[in-house]
Amino acid sequence: MSIFKACDIRGVYGTDLTDDTAYRIGRAAGTMMSGRTLVVGGDVRVSSPALKSALIKGLTLSGVDVIDVGIVPTPAFYFAIRDLNADGGVMVTASHNPTQFNGMKLSLGPLPVTPEDILAVKALTETEAFVSGSGQTTAVDVIPSYKSFILSVAPRSSLAGLGKIILDCGNGCYSDIAPVVFAQMGYEVEGLFCEPDGSFPNRSPNSALAENLTALRERMAEGGAMLGVAFDGDGDRVSFVDGRGRFLSSDKAIVILAKRILADNQGRKVIYDLKCSSVAPESIASAGGIAIPERSGHAFIKRRMITEDAVFGGELSGHYFYRELGGGDDGLYTALLMADMVVKAGMSLAEIADSVTEYATTPDLRVPYEGDRHEIIERIAASFPAECVSRQDGVRVVFRDGWALARVSVTEPVITLRAEATDQTRVFEIMQEFLGPVAELLSGIIHKLYE
Repeated sequence: MSIFKACDIRGVYGTDLTDDTAYRIGRAAGTMMSGRTLVVGGDVRVSSPALKSALIKGLTLSGVDVIDVGIVPTPAFYFAIRDLNADGGVMVTASHNPTQFNGMKLSLGPLPVTPEDILAVKALTETEAFVSGSGQTTAVDVIPSYKSFILSVAPRSSLAGLGKIILDCGNGCYSDIAPVVFAQMGYEVEGLFCEPDGSFPNRSPNSALAENLTALRERMAEGGAMLGVAFDGDGDRVSFVDGRGRFLSSDKAIVILAKRILADNQGRKVIYDLKCSSVAPESIASAGGIAIPERSGHAFIKRRMITEDAVFGGELSGHYFYRELGGGDDGLYTALLMADMVVKAGMSLAEIADSVTEYATTPDLRVPYEGDRHEIIERIAASFPAECVSRQDGVRVVFRDGWALARVSVTEPVITLRAEATDQTRVFEIMQEFLGPVAELLSGIIHKLYE
């Protein structure tokens, strides 16, 4: 499977993605951005320093001046591009993927990269039609400025001292940053796995799955804390756990955050992941916002945030986007916003979450499939009346009392499935009907529908 995905570059280090590959990607991106200045950062993974070094060599030999910001969370990397007036950048990270993976997130101009941009980089790595130059490298510690920025834009409450926060940094990029910032905001902080370690010894870097947050959920269930926060490996995703030890679904988090933001931004646009429960657009509209669906993927939602001048955006995987951040996402900013909201509401997160309407919805089902995944999507789409089918992202079919969606993942060799209906029995029926044309997929998820 190619390391060149729709939004970024991702692969197993030493097998799919090598130091030589990183060098050629640097030459390719440098050829496309020659004569300009790019920020380069990396996450805490063991392989990041070597990949970053090879990447920088390729960029500078293609005439790019590099600002090396070192090992940083991805949100700090994007902040650096804005703060240092750079023309773009490359972040060496595999985000939430397992330890053996690494990758790169590219920014090649004012808007997020498109699939066509990624393909152009791929083509240049193959043809090696590189330009030559002699760019310079400058090292800049951006973390102090990033902390100051977050402290200046995050809501600050005199009630913060009333709340205890448990931070599960997962040994990732926020390990040395998030506890300090929360403490400076006045919160009592208890840390879990807050020592940077790119081998991720305590849990998976994917914070979007409840089963990966066992320690945080158990600690929250013991009582004494108002909010549990978990970051993914590079810090652009964040998840929440309430005082009963319950994982807060991204559907509910999007609704809760959207209502908070729309309270001061009536009539503004909110971008939501097409995979979201129907409760998201319904709640956005009832809160006075304009709900706009977008296909899953960081680059797609961020681009739509910018082009629509939206105030907020939410992706089901735990990315939350803000106008104040240039349309970008930031796990730390989101965590501070959620904490402030809980404190000021005078309610527990559990109470707030329970007030959100909930439909019968499957989890985000990810089915490994090594065959032609796009052919699967086409087969489903061709099996239903055109007026019931949306092709905005994969295939989404609307039924009388629900919907189902299938899409090819942009980061892994899987097909993502989700369905919603009036009750759990009907969800199962809809999924069976939806996957009827592709029985090979249905047999692989039957047990998951009963979980």
